[in-house]
Amino acid sequence: MTERRFDPGTLTRAAEDTFTVRRVFGEAYERDGRLVVPVARVTGLTGSGAGGGGGDMAPADGADDGTRGTGHVAHGTGDGGGGGFATHVTPLGVFVVDDHGARWQPTLDLNRVILGGQVVAAVVASAWAVAWAVRRR
Repeated sequence: MTERRFDPGTLTRAAEDTFTVRRVFGEAYERDGRLVVPVARVTGLTGSGAGGGGGDMAPADGADDGTRGTGHVAHGTGDGGGGGFATHVTPLGVFVVDDHGARWQPTLDLNRVILGGQVVAAVVASAWAVAWAVRRR
């Protein structure tokens, strides 16, 4: 039986292949005579660990397995490992290249716009409630 051992380098190589410049600058394409290059922010995390052990272990003093006092030694070996990586890609916008030069067109993150509106509404409502409470005194 072939024994497989964990190789942390395999995970690192896979993460390295994932975190490439192709993730930041997408494949350029042409539309209406203009070259469009998509751009994104890429965040990546990776981590791994491995451990191994081996050696002879004498039985514990209170062992009730019949080996105490017999001079028998237990043989133990072991290894293990694991890891993972994650990638988060956020689109930022596109570079548009045409006869007039290159210009940046940012993307509109509607979720952030809505969140900003909710924060402003909460601040206005809180200020109104405080002002109303102070006037009632």
